[in-house]
Amino acid sequence: MKLNKSIFSEAPVELSDEQKAAIDVVKNVRTTPRDVRFTTQNQANNCWNKYNEWLLCLKNTGDEDGCKNMRQNALSICPTIWSEKWDEEREEGTFAGLKV
Repeated sequence: MKLNKSIFSEAPVELSDEQKAAIDVVKNVRTTPRDVRFTTQNQANNCWNKYNEWLLCLKNTGDEDGCKNMRQNALSICPTIWSEKWDEEREEGTFAGLKV
């Protein structure tokens, strides 16, 4: 009961600047929006597609800042080990997806 009262109390809780900054970061965290083309629980194909859509954006625009959201979508749905592996393969020229 005490926990609920402290969380949902009417009285504002004093936060440090560091705590306020952390709350702002958490509020702005977003993940990849739902894609109706990938309806199953296994999102491996969605991951591959998002990564290659980001590469297509880079290829068509050449603007890394403009494609930043697409990169974030790919990173939020793909396991880190996959995206790091694909980044390395792109550097080595052995990546099986889009060539930029």
